[in-house]
Amino acid sequence: MYYRSLGKIPKKRHIQFRKEDGSLYREQVMGTKGFSGTQSILYHNNMPTSVSETSFYKSLQIEFEEQTSLQHRHIRTNNLERTGDALEGRVYVLGNSDLLIAVANVTEESKHFYRNGEGDEMFFVHYGSGEIQTMFGTITYRKGDYIMIPIGTIYKVVPNDDTKFLIVESNSQLTTPRRYRNEYGQMLEHSPFCERDFRGPESLETYDEKGEFTVLTRARGNLYKHVLTHHPFDVVGWDGYLYPWAFNIEDFEPITGRIHQPPPVHQTFEGHNFVVCSFVPRMYDYHPEAIPAPYVHSNVNSDEVLYYVEGNFMSRKGIEQESITLHPSGIPHGPHPGKTEGSIGKKETLELAVMIDTFRPLYVVKEAHQYEDPAYMGSWIEK
Repeated sequence: MYYRSLGKIPKKRHIQFRKEDGSLYREQVMGTKGFSGTQSILYHNNMPTSVSETSFYKSLQIEFEEQTSLQHRHIRTNNLERTGDALEGRVYVLGNSDLLIAVANVTEESKHFYRNGEGDEMFFVHYGSGEIQTMFGTITYRKGDYIMIPIGTIYKVVPNDDTKFLIVESNSQLTTPRRYRNEYGQMLEHSPFCERDFRGPESLETYDEKGEFTVLTRARGNLYKHVLTHHPFDVVGWDGYLYPWAFNIEDFEPITGRIHQPPPVHQTFEGHNFVVCSFVPRMYDYHPEAIPAPYVHSNVNSDEVLYYVEGNFMSRKGIEQESITLHPSGIPHGPHPGKTEGSIGKKETLELAVMIDTFRPLYVVKEAHQYEDPAYMGSWIEK
């Protein structure tokens, strides 16, 4: 992302910055790639390292199924029974060493502050509204928002109403596609979005409170408990390129053409070994003999995941809102029978979906079996 600042900061980095009583604000440099990547500098009322207690909280090891067959999968998440806050309510569905994919029905405010010390997190808001409160300030979320939370950020989720999240936990930084940025980091004219579409924290509320405040930290596949001696949102100001930000899927401008465009035109974000794409309402192909439905294709290098948000997804049948499909590498997939012919002559689609393509195989979490449609692989058989 590009440079932002919020609150009070001194004229230069790493110089004295004092409170009214003469004591120093505590400077924290928060950077990636060993100070060679994006970074921000935050100024705290208290020492961010002031911890009165640390302990093991619980293991976060995910149990994947044994690989017994290679097939397309359909997991229905519209009937999840588990609810809770944005951490305890997560139901993991798919994953590998690069990322974990989960959904969460969030019905209550976060019980504790949380910090992912292993990588960035992406929340896609299927429905609901509320706030992501962070050490950098607050982002108000609504339906259709992608919210990116950088590694090491302390935050909590405060929903206004019941919220459904699709969540990606990445072991790498999540960014916009490199091909849409020039050498200076500015969005190019052919990009399907621009800087005006991205929102950083809207307000910085500073808490100068002493006491015991629990932060759960994810690291090394576990959750650890840290009790700070002060409120973690004690930042009076910050600046830099590393901070939480939001982008609404409605602001993605689709790229269309005379004939069917390949999936990369839908790409919105990228991480290490995976991309995130947005399927949004758009005009269909306008060649007089165009076939709007996608051609059958073999995922020879990637696994394809689709999360269905709303509308009638033009190449699928038997899919519901909140469905997740996995089309693994090694075998072809494409439109269901009748969908290719049915798309001819259509002028537009009103579908809305999030796609995640990974460049290493994904594995299905055992817990997801209870939500799976076992007949999905056979749904391409023409009757």
